[in-house]
Amino acid sequence: MKAHVLLVDDDRHITDVLRRALAYEGYGVEVALRGDDALRKALEHPPDLVVLDLMLPGIDGLEVCRRLRASGNQVPILMLTAKDSIPDRVAGLDQGADDYLVKPMELEELLARVRALLRRRNPEQTEVLRFDDLELDTGSRVARRGPREFNLSTTEYELLQLFMRRPRQVLTRDIIMDRVWGYDFEGESNVLEVYVGYLRTKMEAGGEPRLLHTVRGAGYVLREPAES
Repeated sequence: MKAHVLLVDDDRHITDVLRRALAYEGYGVEVALRGDDALRKALEHPPDLVVLDLMLPGIDGLEVCRRLRASGNQVPILMLTAKDSIPDRVAGLDQGADDYLVKPMELEELLARVRALLRRRNPEQTEVLRFDDLELDTGSRVARRGPREFNLSTTEYELLQLFMRRPRQVLTRDIIMDRVWGYDFEGESNVLEVYVGYLRTKMEAGGEPRLLHTVRGAGYVLREPAES
């Protein structure tokens, strides 16, 4: 089950944009436009993460953060604000915020920080992902094509897991780079192509048909051989 995010901001344009982006990523999203409303919703339906604007009508973001922490609530809090001075950042972190992002922010950076905070709170649960004759054990990080087992490097595992969680969905290069290497990755331009090649070599080592396909001008997709 995807995480539940409480989004707190009095700017309806911002909440609409962020709500759609978070929902597209699969998160359940609840919106609060005021600080007192945010506190009430956090108590009635405890979220897995709070995205909290600093400047709010009534109770401001710092006070919301302080009261949540005073009540013993340790939900991860990502604070948003137009104030970018060091004292402002320190104030937010001192009140218990886990991370701080200055407006205007890049959407991909916000999503990356949300994922990072949720990973810290909820370590990955062991499960076996399956697609066609391909399996990936998220506990051992071992993959199989039918009876054949093969090991993966850390990056190969992250890449294959991404595809197996979104089968038949074309993933663009930008999305893959963000999810696997991080929003601030500045490595060699062909690193993705290299790792797709590594994965294909391991996945097809027993003569199995290709599952990881290139979609020219779009990206890559995990799909059945019959659809290639």
